[in-house]
Amino acid sequence: MSPPVALILGVAFGLFVTHPYAAASRRAARILLQASVVALGFAMNFGDVLRAGSSGFLYTLLGIAFALGVGTILGRILSVPGKTSYLISVGTAICGGSAIAATGPVIRASDEEMSVSIGTVFLLNALGLLFFPPLGHVLGLTESQFGLWAALAIHDTSSVVGAGAKFGAVALTVATSVKLVRALWIVPLTLGTASVLAWRAKRAQRPGPAIPWPWFILFFLAAAVLRTYVPAFSPIYPWLSHAGRIGLTVTLFLIGTGMSRASLKQVGIRPLVQGTLLWILVAVGSLLVIRAGWVSVA
Repeated sequence: MSPPVALILGVAFGLFVTHPYAAASRRAARILLQASVVALGFAMNFGDVLRAGSSGFLYTLLGIAFALGVGTILGRILSVPGKTSYLISVGTAICGGSAIAATGPVIRASDEEMSVSIGTVFLLNALGLLFFPPLGHVLGLTESQFGLWAALAIHDTSSVVGAGAKFGAVALTVATSVKLVRALWIVPLTLGTASVLAWRAKRAQRPGPAIPWPWFILFFLAAAVLRTYVPAFSPIYPWLSHAGRIGLTVTLFLIGTGMSRASLKQVGIRPLVQGTLLWILVAVGSLLVIRAGWVSVA
């Protein structure tokens, strides 16, 4: 089952069935989410990332900064709740559901906030996979240009790979390598978010719950290092990363079950509007700079 389908089924359960084990489900989702993120690290190859980073590092950094800044502004204009707005911005800036899954526990996002954010990103991600390849042909993009555009504008890594594969072999190579650089920003962004929250709490000098430091992100990083530099266990790494994808799918179902009719009415359509406008701005902006020749892949 794909992650979007799992989330949809979970939301359907939450909307139409009274959850008999709500508290246990939240605890299981939190633990499984962190374990899944760590396991996904076994799919990362630092060598590929560093090679792509020579040309893609600056592009991804500027794109992420743009998405986070504009997403924050749109969230305030549309009066989207702060945590939901931030998660949608993070998901658009880096790599969709994976970035939201990594950042959500750090900011103590609720099940409703996680469901709305991931659902918004998954919907737009699916549209990107469907419409980007034909748009690339209509716009007359080269394979390198399209691969760079897909890597900078489509949310989820799997959809970036799928769109690149549909466009051509060169587009697939460029899209995958640059997207790996973009995805690696999960680590500094998550750690940076935790640091800012801790600093704000200390500055306010008020007692409250401790900020949950994302130690699992460090294990994610360690998994990527093992995957790259310890080839002795290479037959095991694909199984571990596959288990991580399955675990993330189950987690999304559990998160979806936390959605209720009351919470859905409370959230409204504003997060979807924010996510859509932000995605359009990111996609159009990145396309313009690529067509102008300001960014390219050697």
